[in-house]
Amino acid sequence: MGGSLRTELTPPNIVVRAQLGCPAMPVWVWILIGLAVVVVVWLVGAYNSLVGARNRVDNAWSQIDVQLKRRYDLIPNLVETVKGYASHEQETFERVIQARNAAQAAQGPGEQAEAENFLTGALRQLFALAEAYPELRATENFQQLQAQLSETEDRISVSRQIYNDTVLTYNNRVQQVPTNIVASMFGFDQREFFEAGDEAEEAPVVEF
Repeated sequence: MGGSLRTELTPPNIVVRAQLGCPAMPVWVWILIGLAVVVVVWLVGAYNSLVGARNRVDNAWSQIDVQLKRRYDLIPNLVETVKGYASHEQETFERVIQARNAAQAAQGPGEQAEAENFLTGALRQLFALAEAYPELRATENFQQLQAQLSETEDRISVSRQIYNDTVLTYNNRVQQVPTNIVASMFGFDQREFFEAGDEAEEAPVVEF
């Protein structure tokens, strides 16, 4: 009677294991399996968050790149327009073109920022030169080029702020515990900021 009662109260899986000679899995094994699952889920989530943050940095930089290329395209036309009224100022023109070429060849945000700051300084000298030629300043072509360049400078400034904010968020994830562990494991490196120097704090403008 007692043996029959114990059989009825025994869970079926235990009965099957007992019949097959399979010992019940210890509780600590289930705990380890559960912890392993939690760790894997966390690793996947942390990795995906880092990938998303890194992609947002790349996208923000691409927006800056678009505006920089627009700036480079405007500069030769601007130089040629000024040259038509001040052809003897060859040194200033060459400085602007050299600065433009150096900016186009720059690699990475740090180097790019330095080159852009130098280019902004060269452009400021070009516009200062234009101040001495009222007829040049009065031409529609010069005014349009100056307005387009000023607009582009404003867009670069906005894009720079967005990029730097995005880099800050990404770098924080790379540095902070515990996501820094995943960042180290999978090669997520910190990104450079695109810093504006003193020359780029204010876009080169000409008062008409």
